[in-house]
Amino acid sequence: QVQLVESGGGLVQAGGSLRLSCAASGRTFSSVGMGWFRQAPGKEREFVAGISYSGGITYYTDAVKGRFTISRDNAKNTLYLQMNSLKPEDTAVYYCAASRTAYASIYLHEYRYWGQGTQVTVSS
Repeated sequence: QVQLVESGGGLVQAGGSLRLSCAASGRTFSSVGMGWFRQAPGKEREFVAGISYSGGITYYTDAVKGRFTISRDNAKNTLYLQMNSLKPEDTAVYYCAASRTAYASIYLHEYRYWGQGTQVTVSS
């Protein structure tokens, strides 16, 4: 069993930055891929970024490439998402998720555990 708790969300002006954190419990964190997803009102949950178990491989959706950076600290059982140059269209609830394998995926069904989400609101 893995429990995931996100933090770091909030209200920020366009062009600003936020860093999300996801604290994981359990001994399997360092052996599984992790991902960040987001869900805006009235829209489906979508993949944002993913990282392999060691942190050596990262993936991003095109909309955030060059602005967001995913990273992990396996010693601290923590996943991060550094978000720069935020835009109003980045407004959503952001979720972290633990993959069923050692690698991340863009597909929701390939994640076994999910956090409760943290709200990010970007004002124009």
